[in-house]
Amino acid sequence: MPVAVGPYGQSQPSCFDRVKMGFVMGCAVGMAAGALFGTFSCLRIRMRGWELMGGIGKTMMQGGGTFGTFMAIGMGIRC
Repeated sequence: MPVAVGPYGQSQPSCFDRVKMGFVMGCAVGMAAGALFGTFSCLRIRMRGWELMGGIGKTMMQGGGTFGTFMAIGMGIRC
């Protein structure tokens, strides 16, 4: 399949590049949301110190991975 060329000569990103970009964007959004929700939920149950940092980090990684996966799937469907 020939690669589409844009108006100024640059080529369009491949489908794999779009899926990667969707995962990275979803991961960033999910980690930001995980930081907010994780902070509030950990402070609500009165975590402090390293326990607080671990809880927030775990929530950020879970949110980033989950939302990144769904965004990558969505971008893959659009290809």
